[in-house]
Amino acid sequence: ESINPQIKSLNYLNNIFAKIEAVNSGYEEALMLGANGTVAECTGENVFLVKDNKLMTPPPYVGILKGITRDAVMQLAEQEGLQVVEECLTRHEVYNADEVFLTGTAAEIVPIVKVDKRVIGTGKPGQITAKLLKAFRKLTETEGTPYAL
Repeated sequence: ESINPQIKSLNYLNNIFAKIEAVNSGYEEALMLGANGTVAECTGENVFLVKDNKLMTPPPYVGILKGITRDAVMQLAEQEGLQVVEECLTRHEVYNADEVFLTGTAAEIVPIVKVDKRVIGTGKPGQITAKLLKAFRKLTETEGTPYAL
């Protein structure tokens, strides 16, 4: 039982509990699932995965809080010629992705190399993640950090 994450409020209790549980279990972050059981987001970041040169991220209706960095990364990926799709993702798809990364305003782009003790891809940050991180940093250096004020 949890609070509906689509209700935009200052209540991050679900996220706080998930983060505490993750840390107490020896992890740095928690992968949060939506009401339908598919991957939604992490406790403070949006989730992306790369499979066969396609960038995938959960759609807003699964219960994510859309982020400005998420939107910027999706636009940058399209500019880099990547196919970007918003679709429901299972944990199995995350485990079998070529690359996984998180995005957030403070975090920017964080490569993930292991989820639930399963190695993602080669176990090192992937080339597409590195390319997007470079493009994002260039964007923020030339145009500033994309905040909504």
